Amino acid sequence: MRAIVAEHRGKRGALLPILHAIMEDLGCVDPAVVPVLADELNMSRADVHGVITFYHDFRQTPPGRRTVRICRAEACQAVGAAKLVDRAQARLGVAFGETTADGAVTLEQVFCLGNCAIGPSVQVDDRLYGRVSPEKLDRLLEVSA
Repeated sequence: MRAIVAEHRGKRGALLPILHAIMEDLGCVDPAVVPVLADELNMSRADVHGVITFYHDFRQTPPGRRTVRICRAEACQAVGAAKLVDRAQARLGVAFGETTADGAVTLEQVFCLGNCAIGPSVQVDDRLYGRVSPEKLDRLLEVSA
């Protein structure tokens, strides 16, 4: 982590690129790094913590082996995203931002996947799916588990 900080330290607004690099390397930003980042960047711990918790992309716990994201933007909501949310939460037994007990799947909400014309949309890891019905979601979740 200190190598990542050293790479970005002199840049304006270095915290965001540092946090993204930490996420890429470790999968999450462990709360234990907050005091280190604050010290290295001459910031308060509250400022660092505030950035981490403000942006939904920064996880503080390791994600599951698979990540399922359901679009909650207006276009997807208009064509059935709420049913997908209910189905996914019931099947997985977790709420948004949580990971199943076996560590298989992390469920997340997003507010646009850029697939508006063929919503509702779901992303499993890096693969995007459109026109996802509750039945199609079941198949995607089976593959994800």
